[in-house]
Amino acid sequence: MHGDQTAAALGKALGTSGEAVRQQLVRLADEGVVESWSQSQGVGRPSQFWRLSAKGQERFPDTHAALTVELLGLLGEQLGLDAVSRIIDAREDRTKIAYYAAMQGAKSLGERVAKLAELRSREGYMAAWEADGAGGYRLFENHCPICAAATACQNFCRAELAVFRDVLGPGASVVREDHIVMGARRCAYRISPT
Repeated sequence: MHGDQTAAALGKALGTSGEAVRQQLVRLADEGVVESWSQSQGVGRPSQFWRLSAKGQERFPDTHAALTVELLGLLGEQLGLDAVSRIIDAREDRTKIAYYAAMQGAKSLGERVAKLAELRSREGYMAAWEADGAGGYRLFENHCPICAAATACQNFCRAELAVFRDVLGPGASVVREDHIVMGARRCAYRISPT
């Protein structure tokens, strides 16, 4: 949820010592579940940061990824890529309807962003949001439960961005800044009033 962390920061969050956490992280690194990297932050030794590895990410649900990818492939083979696009478009329309209904009463852009993060978290995206201090917002998705399908068919990501733009309204600009499918740790969106 919080990205790359030092052992000390993790220890503080967990109510234990950084050294106790570091020992566990070393064990997890030996199993290939986490990985570390160092960054110089001024004078002294570089700080060591830890993050989930690809193997660690696999421990989170992936919404029956193999079946989804196989079905997408079969749909494309049997009915053509246009049929796959039409199905994704229909899913996009259905998602918009559900999100619009859930957004009733959310008047301001900030309220709509908060509601969108809540909806996405319920769907498994581990979403969070923050104000950017300049009148806009950032939305983060720390997990992608449809990553395998989105990797196999980029139309899912296109549709997701279209849904966000639609439900946040014409007064909002939505730009994807980070993208899990492109190798980023999470998907991140900058949302600005227009």
